[in-house]
Amino acid sequence: MPDCVDHLPAFARDGINLASAGLGAKPLFATDEFFAPLERMLSDSPAVFIPEKYDDHGKWMDGWETRRRRGSGHDHAVVQLAAPGTIRGFDVDTAHFTGNYPPACRIEATLSPHEPNAATRWTEVLALSPLGPGARHFFACTSDAVWSHVRLHIHPDGGVARLRVYGQPSLGTHGADGSSIDLAASLFGGRVVAMSNAHYGHQRLLAPGRGVNMGDGWETRRRREPGHDWIIIRLAARGTIESAVVDTAHFKGNFPDACSIQAADLGDSSGGLDPLVVPSSMFWDEILPPQKLSADAIHEFGAGQIRQAGAVTHARFNIYPDGGVSRLRLFGKIGSKEPCATF
Repeated sequence: MPDCVDHLPAFARDGINLASAGLGAKPLFATDEFFAPLERMLSDSPAVFIPEKYDDHGKWMDGWETRRRRGSGHDHAVVQLAAPGTIRGFDVDTAHFTGNYPPACRIEATLSPHEPNAATRWTEVLALSPLGPGARHFFACTSDAVWSHVRLHIHPDGGVARLRVYGQPSLGTHGADGSSIDLAASLFGGRVVAMSNAHYGHQRLLAPGRGVNMGDGWETRRRREPGHDWIIIRLAARGTIESAVVDTAHFKGNFPDACSIQAADLGDSSGGLDPLVVPSSMFWDEILPPQKLSADAIHEFGAGQIRQAGAVTHARFNIYPDGGVSRLRLFGKIGSKEPCATF
């Protein structure tokens, strides 16, 4: 990532981007898309600028860009979030839009099981706020409501490279009936809080679906010293892990030789505790002893291999000694009366 995580506001460090196309966010409507389509604004990768690239409408821009208005009014766009959830803040990024950025924006939200229409009631969650050229603009959101769609207004026109909506997905009724769910899934609120190394990326390890290529997962550099690599996940909800799936899709000459899983119950901890989980994780209970892995394959570990240790909030996934994993799934039930190891 081009930005140091320490420089991001807490809501961006600890939240999940609900406007991520990779997680399933969808562009639904824009008043205008003459220079650049709305879908580019939801891309997960940082915006790029290609000096010599033009198309039939003019300069190619990596984001959403409307034509120059010659009358009253302003432009807006509607986005369906990847999952309904609470919103903690926004990142309105005008990267590479220097003479064509909107001077201001505001954002509304709604909760609807259907695509919004003219009768939809919207609530303002970000008041009119100034924007500048070529920069990320972070705005906190204080609403505790659950939202499914956002409407971005730009005043009066121009381009936005990326819109990121940071928050926490709502579990809703998932798992409420005692059924097993993927407790690590990003769409439910699972997130990575620490890792030994992620030289080639890690953001998609908990994403839905299978990886599309070798860049779609978690991959470490080649280890040249003793030890092994690991990554720590805060689960979407406190629960009992019953099975695990480790998918090495597309990792053929660089898959880990083996893996194991440790877990702990750290209680109702906040994001501020994240840096402290690393030293404690060395002593967490091992719920999956080392298991051999193979290239480009789905590995399922069930009841005969997962050791029951009660309800947990965090899991540490170890790979030996290094390499790449496309997806990790940790299936289990929400809640339990029996606690696991405490911090």
